[in-house]
Amino acid sequence: MRFVSVRKDGKATPGAIDGSEIVLIGDLFDDLTALVETGEDGLKRVAKALQEEGRERVPLEDAELGPPINRFKRDILCTGWNYWDHFDENKGRRDGQEVERPTAPTYFTKAPNAVIGPHDDIAWDERCSKKWDYEAELALVIGKAGRSIPASKAKDHIFGFCLANDVSQRDIQRRHGGQWMRGKSPDNTTPLGPFLVTADEVGDYDDMRIECELNGDVMQSALIKQMAFDIPTLIAELSFGMTLNSGDVILTGTPAGVGNARTPQVWLKPGDVVVTRATGLGELRNIVKETDLYGEADIVL
Repeated sequence: MRFVSVRKDGKATPGAIDGSEIVLIGDLFDDLTALVETGEDGLKRVAKALQEEGRERVPLEDAELGPPINRFKRDILCTGWNYWDHFDENKGRRDGQEVERPTAPTYFTKAPNAVIGPHDDIAWDERCSKKWDYEAELALVIGKAGRSIPASKAKDHIFGFCLANDVSQRDIQRRHGGQWMRGKSPDNTTPLGPFLVTADEVGDYDDMRIECELNGDVMQSALIKQMAFDIPTLIAELSFGMTLNSGDVILTGTPAGVGNARTPQVWLKPGDVVVTRATGLGELRNIVKETDLYGEADIVL
């Protein structure tokens, strides 16, 4: 199944895609996080609802979509350096914060207020960063909660997948000692969506191709099987001694081709069109827009 969050009458309403239409299921679940929490029982309720006559439907092509997950129980969980070609392309470009290849996954978090919908504008403010970068990523949503999940059982804990672009502020990453949370979390900068596709529909994701296109040029293109640490390993390591909750969103890393690693470097600017796509997951299409994020701050970069 594929699910969306529809902006309708001033609020976000969950829906299930049926052909070219969205079947609204807001009477069954307040949001898609609530659906994820119910697991198989919730999916059965949706399957029944799709067969009901008189249930409200809206054309998919006309719907305004928000991020599929819009209620978070914690920060978004993110993975860094998870494609070796991306790790290697940035050697010598880390402003003195060089490290050796990690022997286990590297994690950081991203503030939920960073999340926007699949077609929303990406906020940009030169006073907050001079180096805005794109990062196409596969995101997964945890279904069944668990702690210390073995890699062999990790797939049992995945509800589904969607797309994300982990828009980053490279100078802010360096400013704060090389830890990444602060350089990944400005408000309204991380598109998520467009669909939340259940794991059974995605199937074998290893040959899924993920891409980022900037103003019509493909900047990133890789297969999921090129990850340094595969998805079961990411879940096993992240859940080691720490509970993963139903509805938690995990970003799985970005492949080579980011703007920071190019010669000359490529930074996002107002008017840029950023498209993120992957096999079977649709695409995000976002325009970079100058926005006041600085406010009354007194920070000077």
